[in-house]
Amino acid sequence: MDDYRRIADRIAADIDAGRLRPGQQLPPQRRFARRHGIAASTAGRVYGELVRRGLVVGEVGRGTFVRAAPAPDGALALVERAGPAPVNLQLNYPSAPGQPELLAAALAPLTRPDALADALRPAAATGTAAAREAAAALLAAGGWRPDPGQVLFAGNARQAVAATLASLVRPGGRVGVEELTYPLVKEIAARIGITLVPLPADAGGLRPETVAAAHRGAPLSALYVQPTLHNPTSVTATAERCARIAAVADELRIAVVEDRIWSFLRSTEPLAVHAPHLTHVVDGLSKRVAPGLTVGFLVVPPERVAAVAAALRSGGWSAGRFALEAAVRWIGDGTVARLVEAKRADAARRQRIVREELAGFAVRADPGAYFAWWELPAPWRADTFAAAAAAHGIAVTPGTAFAVDPRRTPDAVRLGLANAAEPDLARALRTLARVAAGGPGGP
Repeated sequence: MDDYRRIADRIAADIDAGRLRPGQQLPPQRRFARRHGIAASTAGRVYGELVRRGLVVGEVGRGTFVRAAPAPDGALALVERAGPAPVNLQLNYPSAPGQPELLAAALAPLTRPDALADALRPAAATGTAAAREAAAALLAAGGWRPDPGQVLFAGNARQAVAATLASLVRPGGRVGVEELTYPLVKEIAARIGITLVPLPADAGGLRPETVAAAHRGAPLSALYVQPTLHNPTSVTATAERCARIAAVADELRIAVVEDRIWSFLRSTEPLAVHAPHLTHVVDGLSKRVAPGLTVGFLVVPPERVAAVAAALRSGGWSAGRFALEAAVRWIGDGTVARLVEAKRADAARRQRIVREELAGFAVRADPGAYFAWWELPAPWRADTFAAAAAAHGIAVTPGTAFAVDPRRTPDAVRLGLANAAEPDLARALRTLARVAAGGPGGP
């Protein structure tokens, strides 16, 4: 067996025996190499092998840490189960009581052969006149109502983001984003070959002056922002902050992609109010209604309609005709409005559970949001806490998933509140509170 694997086996045995505890930091590789009388390159292979086995996690600029791992059957501490089945606080698709029955009623007419034949035909990125009118009515907020002629449709909001960025930014271009951003945007950027530039934010949202500073360093082709219920922090930018962001974008002529997927929980005017000629508004039905039969909405400046529609077609991201027809019916008969009202009440109840079960911890959450941002107590790190939660049968999302700069990874986790039943949510949060208070490797 290679020397580095023998050494990795010894470290693995120390972790299994508890001599190295979850969350404990391993020495820097050069110090490790001197201690074991091996070359620095061999130490690097040892650490790589431990990462491959899932025993440690490396954090750029911070070091290498032991992951939390399941202990033998019957042990307590990090392996006490939160319940008979896993509790998923990563997925975040809300469902209202009676939702299937509400949705089925509107779909029934589409199953008639004549209606179904029409609904199964291909749909253009521009949808239908009825779909554009319905979407414009749904997306209206405050004093803003989009022109139906500027509305386009994608299969879902993620595809709408991908098509918009692909139409705006050439491969190798730079897009400014909040320093913590939606993880799938990172995947989209990697897929289409663009660079994300992390921009600092505070309790009021993205800081406008950082946009100008980043643009001076190297031009930004676009901004991707979530000013309403930012994921993961749930911060909503103030109206004054939105106006300043729009003013900076206007001055520098930077296109804006505004993700409003959670805006149905909190009514705010979009950035398009302040910069309609630059802002591309993205929204969808996956959260308002359901992810299985959804539509993504795009409202783009008039001169951009053709370019974004072409990107939707070339990427295969256009909405299905059946989904469009269903959306028109759900919007027109009030089904979406009823679901939104029910989900707002549901989110508020779940936030009360968070406040009760995680009292005393540093948790940031809007009282009407479906997620919470938990800044962990020292010495917890995000990945080791997520592993400890998994050992309890609870899935959470570590803050590293949202960080754009791998050198600045927050010791925090995002809790998605929508999927677990309320009693399971309360029990899971109670268990996580005990784990957090006990510290890595402790009861």
